[in-house]
Amino acid sequence: MKTRTLSQGLDVSAIGYGAMGLSEFYGQTDDRHSLQLLNQLRETGINFIDTADLYGRGHNEQLIGQFLAGLSQADRQTFTIATKCGIARPADEAYARTINNEPDYIIRSCHASLKRLGVERIDLFYLHRISPATPIEESMACLSSLVQQGKIARIGLCEASAATLKRAHAVHPLAALQTEYSLWTRDIEAAILPMVKQLGIGLVPYSPLGRGFLTGKYRNNSDFTEGDFRKKNDRFQQQNLDHNLNLLNAIAPLAEKYNATTGQIALAWLLAQYDKIVPIPGTRQIAYLTENAHAADIRLEEDDVGLLNTIHQQIEVKGGRYSEEGMKGVNA
Repeated sequence: MKTRTLSQGLDVSAIGYGAMGLSEFYGQTDDRHSLQLLNQLRETGINFIDTADLYGRGHNEQLIGQFLAGLSQADRQTFTIATKCGIARPADEAYARTINNEPDYIIRSCHASLKRLGVERIDLFYLHRISPATPIEESMACLSSLVQQGKIARIGLCEASAATLKRAHAVHPLAALQTEYSLWTRDIEAAILPMVKQLGIGLVPYSPLGRGFLTGKYRNNSDFTEGDFRKKNDRFQQQNLDHNLNLLNAIAPLAEKYNATTGQIALAWLLAQYDKIVPIPGTRQIAYLTENAHAADIRLEEDDVGLLNTIHQQIEVKGGRYSEEGMKGVNA
């Protein structure tokens, strides 16, 4: 597995792993199987794991903590763990959420994450969403204090605007921005990606496979089980899905050319956008984990990168990324 430098002193596998789906949002989960998959990370060379206190209301961090506890000290040191705070959820099953960036909330969340993960220091700690109710300078000062205390090693933001990134970075150097970015979600290219490059910070695209769409596995809304949020997501409604398949069909010839899958081409394209990009595809299948890891070995020709760079000008993706509730704090 090739490695990339997200920020000074932070070298990780070129492909990371997003663990969210091991806890919720994509149907039924199985902790025993999840731990088997996490242990397979060592075989693939993937050493960058992304989680958050939001996922499963702490369950995901506990699961990662259980995985880490089962490793030798030497193996444990090879992994970089990123987690997040900033989205509060009710105790019931409701999707409602509140964005909270207040310093006291950040401190409580950090201590709770440390306990669930079973670590003394979090390698990369993000604000999960940005709240206009708290000046970003106050939140960053709090996070900077946690760095000084040794509770976290580096600071990141998620779904932050270019202006917010610049303000935050002026208080304390940011290690990375995490945001949705893929061949079917390209909002950040206008202003945010240029700012990321200007500041020289890492970029961690989540949902780099379009929540599975870019793999070609999902062509019908009926493919999703109850409990899978994609079943009600706007982009996966059948009328939109039928239209969006035009994007997938346009990628298919490149997959054939490189003897790869469409998902691997989508990941290889991301890696070609910036040398500090580390996508974090998530999966619950070991075969797909291995497939994603091998995407780091694909080097697209310049003309093919150029073709994919402009493909959205011919094929417009239909449907919103999230519901209105889910868009709270996005690009704030």
